[in-house]
Amino acid sequence: MHDSILRLESKTVDVVIKTHPFAEILYWGPHLQYFSPQDVHSLSRPIANGRLDVDSPITLMAELGHGLFGSPGIEGHRQGQDGSPVFKTINVQHQGQAVTVTAEDELAGLRLTSEMTLDQSGVLVVRHGLTNLRALAWQVDRFAVTLPIAERAHEVMAFHGRWIHEFQPHRVKLEHDSFVIENRRGKTSHEHFPALIAGTPAFGEMQGDVWGAHLGWSGNHRLRAEAKTDGRRYLQAEALYLPGEMAIEEGDTLWTPRLYASYSPCGLNGMSQQYHRYLRDNIIRFPENKPRPVHLNTWEGIYFNHDPDYIMRMADEAAALGVERFIIDDGWYKGRSDDCRALGDWYLDEEKYPQGLTPVINHVKSLAMEFGIWVEPEMISPDSDLYRAHPDWVLALPGYKQATGRHQLVLNLNIPQAFDYLVERMSWLLGEHAVDYVKWDMNRELVQPGHNGKAAADAQTRQFYRLLDVLGERFPHIEFESCSSGGGRIDYEVLTRSHRFWASDNNDALERNTIQRGMSYFFPPEVMGAHIGHHKCHATFRQHAIEFRGLTALFGHMGLELDPLTVDADEREGYRRYAALHKQWREVIHHGTQWRVDMPDASTLAQGIVSQDKKQGLYIVSQLAMPDYTLMMPLRMPGLEPGAQYRITLLDHPNIRLTGKGGHTMRKLPEWMETSQTASGEWLMQAGIALPILDPETAILIGVERV
Repeated sequence: MHDSILRLESKTVDVVIKTHPFAEILYWGPHLQYFSPQDVHSLSRPIANGRLDVDSPITLMAELGHGLFGSPGIEGHRQGQDGSPVFKTINVQHQGQAVTVTAEDELAGLRLTSEMTLDQSGVLVVRHGLTNLRALAWQVDRFAVTLPIAERAHEVMAFHGRWIHEFQPHRVKLEHDSFVIENRRGKTSHEHFPALIAGTPAFGEMQGDVWGAHLGWSGNHRLRAEAKTDGRRYLQAEALYLPGEMAIEEGDTLWTPRLYASYSPCGLNGMSQQYHRYLRDNIIRFPENKPRPVHLNTWEGIYFNHDPDYIMRMADEAAALGVERFIIDDGWYKGRSDDCRALGDWYLDEEKYPQGLTPVINHVKSLAMEFGIWVEPEMISPDSDLYRAHPDWVLALPGYKQATGRHQLVLNLNIPQAFDYLVERMSWLLGEHAVDYVKWDMNRELVQPGHNGKAAADAQTRQFYRLLDVLGERFPHIEFESCSSGGGRIDYEVLTRSHRFWASDNNDALERNTIQRGMSYFFPPEVMGAHIGHHKCHATFRQHAIEFRGLTALFGHMGLELDPLTVDADEREGYRRYAALHKQWREVIHHGTQWRVDMPDASTLAQGIVSQDKKQGLYIVSQLAMPDYTLMMPLRMPGLEPGAQYRITLLDHPNIRLTGKGGHTMRKLPEWMETSQTASGEWLMQAGIALPILDPETAILIGVERV
């Protein structure tokens, strides 16, 4: 038996796998310093009375044929037959921290290939491939990755949301039965980010065992956390197939999306830091090794009202504010005067741009800024020349009337001519203009997605990937942003083809605090687009001071979303100040270690980022609503060097005012705010600093530097 025991190990996490006669993960937890393969005998399970007379393992495929009676990892059939496969290992390849297990069911005519890699970050990456060995197609109903987790995981954290309110966490107890998330919108979605986190009861940012799982897939998906009747627990994730959508012909192989899993004994921060390191080491790749440029995007400034002379004046002012990349949003192409028409007609609007785009681009470049442009290639407007010429290019099932969304339909990328048309038009745009950046939008769910009369949501997602692959290969110098109405298509698989996410269409700083915190569990700041918007938010009409908007946008990839020509001098100076502050700290923000801080008052959010050498730290405290208590609790500052001394500096605040006669927040500030103070990293981490009493919807920024 010892020959069939393999260990994948990292400095923090180990995974122990039994490979024969079938593959089963026996252990996924803290690194084992004294492990021996014979240790696994201690986990040999008893067999309960009143049940099967044999053990029922949770194998890599969680087959029902083992008597598991939970949610299986595979469901399907070959014209009603071969519907309960049981896979036996026939080959194992183990090299370094990667293992590939090949298993077959000769009776069902199926081969299973399981690939597992444990990265040095501690992230476990798993995917399965299913090969049909018979002449008749095997119809796939479900094909999932299943990972067993420890029985002490009694709580699950997941994320809900909607447009302009993404990445909202919630928790449920995992004591009996299943907790299931299903997304059928055809893209990653605002509503159901494809991730689950299980952990010990009341796990927090700094404490508790947690097991995180994220499915790298930009289409329909299903995630499950299950507590079996025998007490064992597992996480499961899969691409969700519509009826009849997926069948494997003889000799073909279907692969699951990759599941990215992270275990940490140090709470949610430990999990997130593993994910961030994994992405930085393996997935995030920018065309150039340079600081992430500060943006100005024109959308909330001018919407569809494009005047090249005015846009060049906007660019002048943007450059004066410290902007480094200028993006023209929707409205530049033929007939696009509002959002009711013209999608698909990717030709320049010569009435708006009689001299073409090039003079505007040249002007932007002369100001030492990069140039970006907005597109939404996957869509087609019923009121468009493209639709009038090719109404059959819509992604739809025949005989049904498609409902529009935002007055638009979806272009069927499975039609070769439609795909080639997009390649040709995007190549014109990106090849004949000096474009550095593309904001790629996708504003509609897939309803009855069909190709040749069959469901085609999965195929549409794969064609979208292929389109990005083709354009990325042709234009390797261009960065792509995955936008999708804000947070509608954010996942690790699309990140392999893009360089930035627009976290939400909502620039309301109060809402952005929770949206960006939720996103931070899986994504580092350098790929999270965070913009300072107009003082009256276009999404919510809520109004905030420039200090709260500026500080909220600081801990991401900063930009501005407005018309800088229409704001007063104080606002303009605020934009300039926060762009400069972001540039001053972006090396730390975009390369440091991020920490979320547990605070006793739910209305107070705190987080920090510490440089890799631990010489600098940046901490922000945001007060979202009226605090529960009359005093703010001290801020503990995780991530510092315990034995080092740090100088504490107040970097930015909401014009805190003292009153001697009552009626506002404070009569006296904390001492460190009035006189220079130093303290050890140990003290700052364990005891912290006293905080001023903050008004609702304000924030302060604190820096520490090793002395």
